[in-house]
Amino acid sequence: MPPAGRDLFDAFGAALDAWEWDVALLQEVPPWWPEPLAAQLHAEQRLALTSRNALPGVRRALARRWPDVMRSQGGGANAILARRDRIVRHRVRRLCRRPERRVAHGVLLGCGVWVVNLHATAHDTAAAHRDGAAAARAALEWSEDGPVVLGGDFNLRDPRWPGFTRVGGHDVDHIFIAGALAAAGSADVLEGGALSDHAPVTADISLAIGQTQAPADV
Repeated sequence: MPPAGRDLFDAFGAALDAWEWDVALLQEVPPWWPEPLAAQLHAEQRLALTSRNALPGVRRALARRWPDVMRSQGGGANAILARRDRIVRHRVRRLCRRPERRVAHGVLLGCGVWVVNLHATAHDTAAAHRDGAAAARAALEWSEDGPVVLGGDFNLRDPRWPGFTRVGGHDVDHIFIAGALAAAGSADVLEGGALSDHAPVTADISLAIGQTQAPADV
């Protein structure tokens, strides 16, 4: 809001290209976006489908022609983009099917850090807590208690997960770390304009001394 009147892919890509980041976590983007976004930004990508993805060709055609009418009905996906490190492993865990499919979605970077992305159930505090707790458990399991970043839209304003430290966020969007990671600088809220109803958030994170160097900006 307000209606854009056009497809926002080019503007979204230009905004991502203008910001400084090593790993980007995207929630509920059109499922046909991550691959061309990664190519445009010289990044690697992995995606996990979320909700509203029946008849994908029809949805895509309608969403590209009438984006303000289709809105989120064009289809949803979570995506992780890595710009300065390779992705060596990819995991997805389904958290629920109803009212919409939600997943914990993670990648292992070449530096040894897991990065896990989440969009929790909306308009249901108990379900959002359930999704967040399950995603936190999956993140610790996948990382085998090693360095891990957990971020995304938790649909909670003050979530806390055992073993994790919050290092940045805004409203319902948060970034947590666990293992041999530490906040290395400021956590900021960026100006995203009308590209989303959520403000982009960033955090600077580094590995502890004696570990492989981790990407700096998430």
